[in-house]
Amino acid sequence: MIQHRSHTYGVIGEFEKPEQLVHAAAKIREEGYRFYECYTPFPLEGLPEAMGMRRNMVPLITLIGGLTGGLGGFGFQYWVNVISYPLNIAGRPLNSWPAFIPVTFEMTILFAALSAVLGMLALNGLPQPHHPIFNAHRFTHASADRFFVCIQARDKKFHLEATARFLQGLAAHHVSEVHDD
Repeated sequence: MIQHRSHTYGVIGEFEKPEQLVHAAAKIREEGYRFYECYTPFPLEGLPEAMGMRRNMVPLITLIGGLTGGLGGFGFQYWVNVISYPLNIAGRPLNSWPAFIPVTFEMTILFAALSAVLGMLALNGLPQPHHPIFNAHRFTHASADRFFVCIQARDKKFHLEATARFLQGLAAHHVSEVHDD
C-alpha cells in the first residue's frame, strides 16, 4: 500500500473524468476535510461549488487600494498647495480641486492595480518556486488529461491510511502519498 515518510504533504488521487472529480470534491467536503485542492487541465463547471469555495478578497483589497491612492493623491496635493507652500496666483483659491483631479485619478488607478496584483499574489501564497505537489509521480498528467485531488496532511481529519482508503473509495485510479522533500 502506501509507506509513510516523515515529511508528508498529503495524499493525492487521480481521476479520469471531470465528473468524477466534481463528485469526489463534494464527498470530500461532506466528509469534513477542509484542506484539499483540486487540479484540472481546464476549468470545471460546478467544481468551486462542490468544494465550497467562498468569494475571494481581491475585489475588496482593490477597492481599499484605490480609495487609499485617490485620497492620498488628493491629500498630498491639498497639503502641498494649501498648507505647506501656498501660492496666490491671480487670486485663484488655494484649494482648487478641479486641478487636483488628474493626479487623484492616476493615483487611484495605480494603487488599485498594485493592490490587486499584490493581494492576489499574497492570497495565493505566491511566489512559490516549488510546490510539494510536483513531487507526485503522475502529476505530470494534470495539465493534459487527468484530474487530481490532494488532501493535505495539515487537515485535522487527515490520517494517511484512512485518507488513502477514502480516496480509493471515491473511484480514484491512482492514490499515492505526496512528500514535502
